[in-house]
Amino acid sequence: MRLKKNIATSESGFIFHPGTGDSFSANPIGADILLQLKEGVAPSDIKKTILDKYDVTANMVEKDWDDFSAQLREANLLEL
Repeated sequence: MRLKKNIATSESGFIFHPGTGDSFSANPIGADILLQLKEGVAPSDIKKTILDKYDVTANMVEKDWDDFSAQLREANLLEL
């Protein structure tokens, strides 16, 4: 899973899709995920980082990952 190259993100979680003009915001964990996706980090490594860095369970990470990924796909922010 990888963000499209033209998608702009910020450390605060702001997301901008220049092709559509749409903008979105993510919470701090979402912002962390976005930055890692832009760097090309593998999803399994991102999940491990989230588990190590935040007070969450593995089940929570998996559920939230699936939900967040679906939102990114729906917003047309991911390369297929």
